Amino acid sequence: MAASVRDNKDRSRFELDVGSDVAFANYRLTPTAVIITHTETPRALRGRGIGSELVKGALNLIRRDGRKVIAGCGFVVDYLDRHPEDADLVA
Repeated sequence: MAASVRDNKDRSRFELDVGSDVAFANYRLTPTAVIITHTETPRALRGRGIGSELVKGALNLIRRDGRKVIAGCGFVVDYLDRHPEDADLVA
């Protein structure tokens, strides 16, 4: 995917532009972790791996910032179950 995930701090969410649509993952911060509370991919884009690309990018940003992640959404729980290489990020 050509676009990259960005942290929209003003809206407390990670975003991934796909054409004119935006997939996003809402979050809340704790002193040491990021709680991802909800992910959303526009209906027309579902089933194409966009959600996984979004979570992967969000985890990369979380890792870069030296934080941990708390999966507060089923999609992120499932992603982490399928990607044990990111287990070190789980708070």
